Amino acid sequence: MDYEKLGLMMGLEIHQQLNTTKKLFCPCECELTDKKPDYRVLRYLRPTQSELGKIDRAAFEESRRELTFLYDAYSHHTCLVESDDEPPHPLNQEALEIGLIIATLLDMQVVDEFHTMRKQVIDGSNTGGFQRTGLLAIQGHMDTPYGRVVIENLCLEEDAARRMGQRKGKVEFRLDRLGIPLLEITTDPSMNHPEQVREVAYQIGQVLRSTKVKRGLGTIRQDLNISIREGARVEVKGVQDLDSMEQLVKNEVMRQLKLLEIKDELRKRGALVENQIYDLGEILQDTESKIIAKAIKKGGKVLSIKLNGYKGLIGKEVQPGRRFGTELAGYAKKMGVAGIFHTDELPAYGITSQEVELINGFLKIGENDAFILVADEGDIARNALEEVQRRAKIATEGVPEETRKALDDTNTEYLRPLPTASRMYVETDIPTQMVSSELLEHVRANLPELPEEKKARIINDYGLSEDLSHQLVRQDRVKQFEEIVAGCGVEPTTVASLLAYTLKELRREGLDVDNIPDSHLVGTFQLLKQGKISKDAVSDVLVGVLKEKWTPEEAAGNLNLLMLSEENVRTIIVEIVTANEKLITERKMGAMGSLMGMAMKELKGKADGQLVNKLLKEEIQKYLQ
Repeated sequence: MDYEKLGLMMGLEIHQQLNTTKKLFCPCECELTDKKPDYRVLRYLRPTQSELGKIDRAAFEESRRELTFLYDAYSHHTCLVESDDEPPHPLNQEALEIGLIIATLLDMQVVDEFHTMRKQVIDGSNTGGFQRTGLLAIQGHMDTPYGRVVIENLCLEEDAARRMGQRKGKVEFRLDRLGIPLLEITTDPSMNHPEQVREVAYQIGQVLRSTKVKRGLGTIRQDLNISIREGARVEVKGVQDLDSMEQLVKNEVMRQLKLLEIKDELRKRGALVENQIYDLGEILQDTESKIIAKAIKKGGKVLSIKLNGYKGLIGKEVQPGRRFGTELAGYAKKMGVAGIFHTDELPAYGITSQEVELINGFLKIGENDAFILVADEGDIARNALEEVQRRAKIATEGVPEETRKALDDTNTEYLRPLPTASRMYVETDIPTQMVSSELLEHVRANLPELPEEKKARIINDYGLSEDLSHQLVRQDRVKQFEEIVAGCGVEPTTVASLLAYTLKELRREGLDVDNIPDSHLVGTFQLLKQGKISKDAVSDVLVGVLKEKWTPEEAAGNLNLLMLSEENVRTIIVEIVTANEKLITERKMGAMGSLMGMAMKELKGKADGQLVNKLLKEEIQKYLQ
């Protein structure tokens, strides 16, 4: 696909939690908990006007859902700041300094004054209905094989509460994550190749990892802004896997192209979305559809809308395995319904062909017309259909600007409209923070080692290959590698190979290699250094450590991996030679290869290969003499 011809433009937003001793505006620790909450806070949120007297469209749509928010709170993990019952404390200076380090490493211009702002968010992820954020630096850059990418902004802000689930109009959150310091790094939309956005995300991630940031799932999140020339800007939230970025971009480009095809066909047909909402309760009162029958039994409504000229297009695929009807359903689901029924998929789901004919007759459905129906509580069903009507009308105009959620299959689904500048206003509870020249000088004099510098150094200092050094840097294991080499004295390439590749293989087998103590890694290599285990046994020792929670010594002993003495190895080799006298007589020293294989199989990693080779050669020569 010619992405340049399509006018593909992409920007990236990276959100990274900082590993500080306390939260951004309170003294609570930056740790998550799964304990039972000590108490809960109940909140209702509503949109407010910005400084210019406008209401953000995303906030307004969230308010239409009329949700209740329930927050898990703790006596020791959270405080009154998180529950919005106490003013914020002064800005965390440690977080500010880490942000200045990142800004310097990205060659950005740091602001003279840090002003905290309120960013309106009423999806429940913040108890006060806003997120505190501030601009720290602007205009950095990142060089890629596809050209330079400008890093527009770096902001220091507080992370949101953890969403735990939703039941009957109540959304449950946990306050342990709310307030953890977070950096938001935003690029310009100059990226034009799917591969480029992954490269930029990787490079920025490597810079972040050179400082005090949190590690692990959920501590770094990427959002993508994607558009094509005839399409629209779409923000994709929550891209977790860098390896899936390219395919996600390709799927979004495909979606926009398909939506443009639908637009052209709708205009060609003169399509029209009627504003009226119809009640189909009487027509479907005896239906065998379980979903509809359940809604009617509970006193709900079966409502429908008519889409003139939409037949055959609702079922058109717009992403792999997802159709235009899925797009419409996404808008309806935000209002609380489980899903929609539409012409292009019926009869199905217990709705018979006779019932479809009755509906067609009642709505006066023409040859190219379609209908959509939902079944739920009256207000919920009506609000859902109004959203579907709105989205269906937009289809005649093209691709809507919206925020979408990244899915595991590299597709996306609708979240909300794109936010506007109307959601920002000044935080009056926090004074301006001056960024002094003395602080900047201190930061610049103590910058951490960048990934490429680190890679070049370990190649020079330890004689590692380009590939091994690259893997250690990429996996953030250089510090661990150097500490193990210093602690056990094993040949560096052996240590690097285990950290870069063996641990990765064990992870694929489902073992929790990320939480293995460094002391156990050092202990395993010390066994190797002392000649108690062979190189081939290192992986098996670690399996015992991870699976059975043994020490390296216990694993080597319990798994019968301890090296045999030279005398015991010679005894086994003599037995192999004696059992294969005919082979030696025929091949003489040419029998070495076959007998070596037999010996290593018999010894099962409990003897060094060089020793086995030496003793085997000696015993064959004795026999021949």
